[in-house]
Amino acid sequence: MGHDTPPFTIGIEEEYLLVDQHTYALAHAPDSLIDACKKDLADKVSPEFLQCQIEIGTGVCHTIGQARTDLAHLRRTVARHAGEYGLAPIAASCHPFADWKDQHHTDKARYNKLRRDLAGVARRMLICGMHVHVGIPDEEMRVKLVNQLKYFLPHLHALSTSSPYWQGDDTGMNSYRLTVFDNLPRTGLPPYMKDWAQFSTTVKTLIDLDLIEDASKIWWDLRPSSKFPTIESRICDVAPRMEVTLTLAALTQCLTRMLWRKSIDGDGWRVVQNFMVGENRWRAQRYGVSEGLIDFGRKTLIPFSQAVDEILELIEDDAVALDCVAEVHAARDILKTGTSADQQRKVFAASVQAGASQQEALKAVVASLVADFQADL
Repeated sequence: MGHDTPPFTIGIEEEYLLVDQHTYALAHAPDSLIDACKKDLADKVSPEFLQCQIEIGTGVCHTIGQARTDLAHLRRTVARHAGEYGLAPIAASCHPFADWKDQHHTDKARYNKLRRDLAGVARRMLICGMHVHVGIPDEEMRVKLVNQLKYFLPHLHALSTSSPYWQGDDTGMNSYRLTVFDNLPRTGLPPYMKDWAQFSTTVKTLIDLDLIEDASKIWWDLRPSSKFPTIESRICDVAPRMEVTLTLAALTQCLTRMLWRKSIDGDGWRVVQNFMVGENRWRAQRYGVSEGLIDFGRKTLIPFSQAVDEILELIEDDAVALDCVAEVHAARDILKTGTSADQQRKVFAASVQAGASQQEALKAVVASLVADFQADL
């Protein structure tokens, strides 16, 4: 590769819910807990929109190995400080039995404005996500890669699904989070953008109309970052287990590099209409990895395991170059064990079979999420 090779650095952001260690109900994060985390982690930790949430972000990492070290430290530190208050973090996109009407937003100017602007839609945002940044300094290349990478967003999302329950009910979805998030404006798949100028002009129009302050209020599943020279994948549910997070990050990093290689060779990847990619997005949201996705080249449904095998073949050289072969191949382990959504349902079913009530079974699900959070640390 030549000197214009992007660094393909990665950064990972995760949002966690805080639960009471005994009741497993959602709990308010006191300011002193956030302050204690900030003392150890500085700007890598921050409060989130709701008082029961906390957000972390790694530094700029050159390899998945660096990201593992950073993310493990962040998770351990949050868990340690939360434990001092009788709380525990979980990394699931929806709490299995909490009621959004009982939650309150963080009293900060940014969040107060968000609440005013988004009205009742904002109040329902009892959801957590995971974002992956990949370093692409060239602005035009950022736009080109966003146009192409969105093809693979349903595949990434399917592997990440961790939100089957909402307010005590099994929704039948593997990712109910996306259903809730899609109520916000400026969400969903990014539109096709011809170049950086078109993207910038579009954003500037909304800023000039005083509808948004900056591009951070564009909440597409994938976007050129408003703060960093990166593209930012935002579609994934947050993963209870850190190793799943790292697999999703490594896949995102490798897919970006593969598409860049194809772009500089003059091939590029097919740009499929959002209407069609949206069908795969729905299938991922509904079924996770248990049903197939559409292969638009062949115009047929293929099993998800086949889609994963084909992705791994496509990114084989990239995984070697980026030193994350084991992490991307761990996608096959998710197929064997099921996603977090599948595993949560298994815990629930086993608890009910053992004689637990529905509420007791839901608490068992949260207990399993608490254990998952620290399993890889």
